[in-house]
Amino acid sequence: QVQLVESGGRLVQAGGSLRLSCSASGRTFSSYAMGWFRQAPGKEREFVAAISWSGVNKYYADSVKGRFTTSRDNAENTVYLQMNSLKPEDTAIYYCAACRNSFGSSCREGENYDYWGQGTQVTVSS
Repeated sequence: QVQLVESGGRLVQAGGSLRLSCSASGRTFSSYAMGWFRQAPGKEREFVAAISWSGVNKYYADSVKGRFTTSRDNAENTVYLQMNSLKPEDTAIYYCAACRNSFGSSCREGENYDYWGQGTQVTVSS
């Protein structure tokens, strides 16, 4: 079992930055690739980023590539999402999740995830 708790979401102006954190409990955290998804009101959940168990392989949605960076600290059981140059269209609830493919290559699809956090709200004002 892995329990995930996101934090760091808040209201920020366009062009600003935020760092989201996802703290995990459970001894198997380091065996999972970790992903970030988001869901805006009235829209479907979408993939944002994923990182392999080792942190070597990273994957990003085209909409955030070059602006967002994901990283992890397995010693601290934490994964991060650094978000720069934020846009109003980045407004959403952001979720972290644990992907059963530890290398991350199939972690763009939500169906490949075993555990999800409760989400943290990010609001970007124009």
